[in-house]
Amino acid sequence: MKYLFFSWLAVFVGSWIVYVEYSSYTELCRGHDCKNSICDKYKKGVIDGLACSSLCEKDTLYLGKCFTAKPNSQARVGDQANLLELAAQVLSIADANKDGHISLPEARSTWALLQLNEFLLALVLQDREHMPKLLGFCGDLYVMEKVPYSPLYGITLPWVIEVWIPAGLRRSMDQWFTPSWPHKAKISIGLLELVEDIFHGNFGSFLMCDVSATTFGYNDRHDLKVIDAHYIVPEVIFQESIRQQRCDVDEDCLYGADCLTSCDLTKHRCTPEVTRPNLAKACEALKDYILRGAPSDIREELEKQLYACIALKGSAEQMEIEHSLILNNLKTLLWKKISHTKDS
Repeated sequence: MKYLFFSWLAVFVGSWIVYVEYSSYTELCRGHDCKNSICDKYKKGVIDGLACSSLCEKDTLYLGKCFTAKPNSQARVGDQANLLELAAQVLSIADANKDGHISLPEARSTWALLQLNEFLLALVLQDREHMPKLLGFCGDLYVMEKVPYSPLYGITLPWVIEVWIPAGLRRSMDQWFTPSWPHKAKISIGLLELVEDIFHGNFGSFLMCDVSATTFGYNDRHDLKVIDAHYIVPEVIFQESIRQQRCDVDEDCLYGADCLTSCDLTKHRCTPEVTRPNLAKACEALKDYILRGAPSDIREELEKQLYACIALKGSAEQMEIEHSLILNNLKTLLWKKISHTKDS
């Protein structure tokens, strides 16, 4: 009976292994058929799956198919994204050793990193000045260039002192150790350009869900740099997440520090549309910063434009013309004042 039992066990385990190996080829991979036809479709992004990944690719994983095939790509960046261009960006980053080939470890590492919002944003903005340069990566870890000046403004005080300082005085203290006004103007333009770049850009729309001084810094040339992008998220990811959130009041529908939607009391679920666009939150963060020390000949107009910006409500899609007008007016006003100086 003992030998019979072990024989039966061996047959059972062996059969199970064969079954798992066989059934894993979910795309009807059958020997040469997979090699000749299915693999071609896999490499072109027509089909997806781990079965043909292991069978069709020995040394190289074709990351491009992840971004040119639906729905995987659009689940991260949205319908309006230029997926072919994004695929090219991904492939250029993935080839870490620049040998012209993407090895399986390189592909796995890149794919893991692309699940991080901050890395995806760094990839999207790699040709812009707003993100620190990506210096390298290994596994799901990556290294960015150092931002020498951060946060954007503000001083750190012991909590014992902090609790006794009035809010108005605290705001003034935050502005004590800031660059000259022309340099602040250039940094502020950088933040406005960042808002412009991530709103309906080539690679989708992003929401800024923590627009505070601690999330930004700047370099020696006074170029704005994002130092914490954890809460700059693809709009489609935000909407999918917030829809699942149960609520009783609007305040329950908060994501990050300041991405707020309204509560649908008939379903007790959060609605997907934010109540304030990125631009309004950026202007609020800049108001005290850029008004302090502003030249007298533009201060009144600058203040007027900033308050109009802060008052923006609803999603940017609903007010695209007004959004663009205020953004361009602010950038033009600041550039005119510094464009003929060395600070520009």
